Amino acid sequence: MRIIAFYSPKGGVGKTAAAVNVAYLASQQGLTTLLWDLDPQGAASFYLSGAEPVKGRKLSKLLAGKAPVAEFVRDNVYPGLDFIPSHPSFRNFDIKLEEGGQSLKSVLAPFSEETSLVVLDCPPSLSRLTEQVLELSDRVYVPLVPTWLSLNSWEQLQAFVRSKKLGRKKLRPFFSLVDRRKKLHKDLTESPDPRLGEPLCVSIPYASVVERMGEEGLPLEVLAPATPAAAAFRQLWAEIEKDLKGPVG
Repeated sequence: MRIIAFYSPKGGVGKTAAAVNVAYLASQQGLTTLLWDLDPQGAASFYLSGAEPVKGRKLSKLLAGKAPVAEFVRDNVYPGLDFIPSHPSFRNFDIKLEEGGQSLKSVLAPFSEETSLVVLDCPPSLSRLTEQVLELSDRVYVPLVPTWLSLNSWEQLQAFVRSKKLGRKKLRPFFSLVDRRKKLHKDLTESPDPRLGEPLCVSIPYASVVERMGEEGLPLEVLAPATPAAAAFRQLWAEIEKDLKGPVG
């Protein structure tokens, strides 16, 4: 079982759209996939129609280690794609996990035999949960809007990972919400800043059709597969698939 995460210390950068579309594309390629929305805002739930919310009373049992995580899975939201929706109490997820003597790794362990790929959609914070995600994941994909502020947040993330000894090599940046009408966006995507190392080649465009995912409750490959944005997410998944065939960082 491989585990990947989509994470950014900044909100509103296309993290959830990437997580949902990659999870869907992976499942359609025959990989048994689990998408877990760890963000208490629950954006991924809006992108997947028919995903029921987790009930608060049951969730407290999960966080206390008194109920198996399988009880909270919505099976086959799409063929091959299972989903764990978010809940507002996930804002205390890391604290309650540790109070229950658990870790994110132990919670996910039961999926190891039947699940090929776990996709974690993470909240935009530097917390103990972030540490667990960064430690557990084989790869962490970081969407960056091509601006100087995003480069600054990238440096802050690298410093955090370095200070916690979590393995910077597993971080994979890529550009998101790219508007090529803006000179800075065009310049940074065509000549990436050396501080990024080797970002993924894909650039996810800023597009209204991506925003419609939330309105329609559909992955882009279902909603509008012929659009440039859908093609960009297919390229993102192709790069991730290739990346996962390499050694774990």
